[in-house]
Amino acid sequence: MRSISEAGLAFIKKYEGLRLSAYHCPAGIVTIGYGSTRYPDGRLVMISDQLCSEEEATQLLLSTISIYENAVNEKLLNINQNQFDALVSFSYNVGVQAFSESTLLEKAKINVNDLSIYNEFMRWNYAAGIVLAGLTSRRMEEAKLYSLIPNV
Repeated sequence: MRSISEAGLAFIKKYEGLRLSAYHCPAGIVTIGYGSTRYPDGRLVMISDQLCSEEEATQLLLSTISIYENAVNEKLLNINQNQFDALVSFSYNVGVQAFSESTLLEKAKINVNDLSIYNEFMRWNYAAGIVLAGLTSRRMEEAKLYSLIPNV
């Protein structure tokens, strides 16, 4: 069973950004820290939650990342570390259910090196029906990390 690398954690932190108070993300979900939506005990983050420190935000990320590592480990075992990190980042951002039901995962199960997986990453750049530049950048970087950027 793989675990996310330090580089993978840094990638998630970069794209989630650090917010020290609870807020509504562009999809309308209450979030705190580095994109955390739940506490380790399963409680949802509430808008009324207090501030958190950077250290607490990191601990929250570390305490919940295993949910996303497990989701990837359960579905794909023959992937390299970069592919694993990219898919953990993806599932952390879109959620385990969306990852589990995605065409991206279906294609990776058939052939982890299928070049059309790049296009599947790029389909996930919407929040509340609107294309977001930040999500487009994140998906491009996840696809690059996964090593499926086509030569143009």
